[in-house]
Amino acid sequence: MMRVLFLDIDGVLNSEGWNAEHQSEIVQGILIDRAAVRLLAQLVHETDAQLILHSGWRMWFDAELRPLRKEAEILVSLFAEAGLSLAGITPDLTTEEIRRSKRFSLVKDDEIMAWLASHSHVEAWVVLDDLALPGEQLRLHQVQTDPARGLTLQDIEKAKQLLMH
Repeated sequence: MMRVLFLDIDGVLNSEGWNAEHQSEIVQGILIDRAAVRLLAQLVHETDAQLILHSGWRMWFDAELRPLRKEAEILVSLFAEAGLSLAGITPDLTTEEIRRSKRFSLVKDDEIMAWLASHSHVEAWVVLDDLALPGEQLRLHQVQTDPARGLTLQDIEKAKQLLMH
């Protein structure tokens, strides 16, 4: 049995506040707040959860979870520094219309539920995302971050409670 943490990136591992103060890093392709990665690492290490990427960032990785873009390479590097790694990604159920309109929340529920359906050995799971996901079952497992602040210690505590119930 395992614990799983479905991870979104934008609004979780970065924030509107962080972005406003880190324009030079963003120009270099660094789109991740190191402090948020440290908080994530604390959660993962305390709960022994597996990280499953459900962010649009998953399109920046190949099937073997190798980075396809500089931003993804930086993410992997920052994760490695914190003792983290991705264990998988959710399937892509987006349509051309969803990609064009950037309304990914329309299928995130289905993507997460499809991943869970193919991994029956999950005992506990949580979704970290700044978007309010519409599915009732997901809402029971979601810790919704504030996109203005990103991941906080309070978010980590809520997620820990869900994973360790």
